[in-house]
Amino acid sequence: MTDQPLNLSGLDLRAEIDRLRKDRNAIILAHYYQRPEIQDLADYIGDSLELSKKAAATDAEVIAFCGVKFMAETAKILAPEKIVVLPDLDAGCSLEDSCPPEKFAQFRKANPDHIALTYINCSTEVKALSDVIVTSSSAETILAQIPKDQKIIFGPDRHLGGYLSRKFDREMLLWPGVCIVHEAFSETELLKLKAQHPGAPVAAHPECPPHIIDHADYVGSTSGILNFAKTFPGDTLIVATEPHIIHQMELAIPEKTFIGAPGADGQCACNICPYMALNTLEKLYLALRDLKPRIEIEEGLRLQAKKSLDRMLEMAGGTVGKGDLGAMP
Repeated sequence: MTDQPLNLSGLDLRAEIDRLRKDRNAIILAHYYQRPEIQDLADYIGDSLELSKKAAATDAEVIAFCGVKFMAETAKILAPEKIVVLPDLDAGCSLEDSCPPEKFAQFRKANPDHIALTYINCSTEVKALSDVIVTSSSAETILAQIPKDQKIIFGPDRHLGGYLSRKFDREMLLWPGVCIVHEAFSETELLKLKAQHPGAPVAAHPECPPHIIDHADYVGSTSGILNFAKTFPGDTLIVATEPHIIHQMELAIPEKTFIGAPGADGQCACNICPYMALNTLEKLYLALRDLKPRIEIEEGLRLQAKKSLDRMLEMAGGTVGKGDLGAMP
């Protein structure tokens, strides 16, 4: 973990962050899985696709990314002229950790007739080895544009890849990574919760394993789940993803009740992402004050990774024709 401040007691952190945001011409981007106090002061809150687009489009000089490292790296890939800071460099991702670049490169080499459709939860190096990056909100749109006879490697999330494979009836080679947060949900405890709230629908993230997805009334990205929460006709929703998104649901629809799906014993906080939790107001203040820790990426690597991200942004917007995919150079 990055070093803790010596003593910030007595500082009005919110006021100081606001001051530094103006002084630095900075934008604060926050993922839905961040702590509520960070969400509340962010300039923009979103999922990976939305935040990628915002990073690419912003005219701010500094991007303070309250999320995890691969997200901040994505911002730097798309906006290299910006200073990109991450409050805690140890804010990683179990999916990224599951897919070492050298092993992914070997896997690609062993399957040369496959393109790599790769989830954004991966390192810059793996992005550079990929053909198209996808997010949970763009994956279906992008997969629908790939010819049926094109062989596909999907990584690093085998649950998201498996969900897409089943939905589209597309056979894919799946990298065996999982998200430790979504893997922690318990089918037994979920069924108990459904029995306690008869009629309450379940909204689940596609990173969940099949035994959770099978009980879901809606499956989608964090943004998709939030939209479903706003539109479903009932008054209670069971939410099977990282529970900090519930903060946005309660702000948007305070008259409804939102219940986080439980972990293995029905009580544990194992569905809270330990990496997202590393970011705090104190660390955000220091990142804006000192303009570090900074995200730096070697230019050749950045340009190679940018190709797969650019394809994602193009295909997610429907501007790339069907089948407009080539082999890896």
